[in-house]
Amino acid sequence: MNFAVTLSFYIARQFALAATAMLFALSGLVAMFDFIELLRRSTSRPDATFALVGQIAGLRLPYIAMEILPFAILLGGILCFWRLTRSSELIVARAAGISAWEFLAAPTLCAALFGVAATAAISPISSIMLARAEALDNTYLRTNGGPLALNGGELWLRQSDRMPASTRGTQGVAIIHAHGVELRGKTLTAQQVSVFRLDSGDRLLSRIEAARATLGTGEWLLESARTVRPDQAPEQLRNLTLPTDLTVGRVQESFASPDTLSVWALPDFIGLLERSGFSSIRHRLHFQALLAAPLLAATMSLVSAGFSMRPARRGGVARMIGGGVATGFALFLVSKIAAELGQSGAIPVELAAWAPTLSGLMLAVALLLHTEDG
Repeated sequence: MNFAVTLSFYIARQFALAATAMLFALSGLVAMFDFIELLRRSTSRPDATFALVGQIAGLRLPYIAMEILPFAILLGGILCFWRLTRSSELIVARAAGISAWEFLAAPTLCAALFGVAATAAISPISSIMLARAEALDNTYLRTNGGPLALNGGELWLRQSDRMPASTRGTQGVAIIHAHGVELRGKTLTAQQVSVFRLDSGDRLLSRIEAARATLGTGEWLLESARTVRPDQAPEQLRNLTLPTDLTVGRVQESFASPDTLSVWALPDFIGLLERSGFSSIRHRLHFQALLAAPLLAATMSLVSAGFSMRPARRGGVARMIGGGVATGFALFLVSKIAAELGQSGAIPVELAAWAPTLSGLMLAVALLLHTEDG
């Protein structure tokens, strides 16, 4: 028993070293190509200096590492198990009565811990750095003014709205439509703003037309606003305030990539998006993918073991290793297709995030059962 535990720790250590080395190597390679692409885009931008491009590339590095992690575990696992098989260490372990399931438990757990660390610890760091990188990219390397400009300068929002006392303080909604939206620093302003206030039964209570609106701390400031109610004359122009739980940062994040939010911030932000009328499919899909990361990492370790523990004397080792690499890329392709189906609403986001990982796990277990027990 002590021999099996010692062997498991030894294999886990070899696996962790190989996966870490592969993670650094692949991340550095991808980051280099990313840096070259940023340099190409900066050639026509006089403000984009070499140091700025290097800063953007460096800020994107944790995000790249998280994307590369499953492939690093797959290729690192293949390298580790192939070396152990080639040196006959795994063959001796089998001859001593230790099954593959026993000595694979430790590296599989190690791979799952890689996924847990990526989701719980690296994700918050990656989201902050990626948000900064995208802000610099939008400012210095892109021709548009940011995510709001991509939507033609128009904005549709939906937020919770506390009704006046005449309606007994019931909770309704306010739908805001704004033209000429401009985002300058931490200030969001809009021209020609319409606010439709609805009660809990979606009945129109009033409409507010304002010449200008500014999103402040906890409220919208509506300038030169007129309130129109059914069967009543329009009110005179005046300045109004409309309470809100939105902030400029949250409006920006709703248009930005879900990768700029950590796993800890996503649940609350998804609820805010749904209350505000934004689509939360991308954010829910990203949240489920982060939750599935530990299982995906463990799956990749089992796939690497199934395709690389064939003894060299049987031949076909190169074909088996190539099959493992091809299977890993096929799993990546299936996950991307499932993600596209999930974003389009064709399948539930939970199925889109978890189905490729679970199917890969079943494939790996079936292969190991055939190799070891078949």
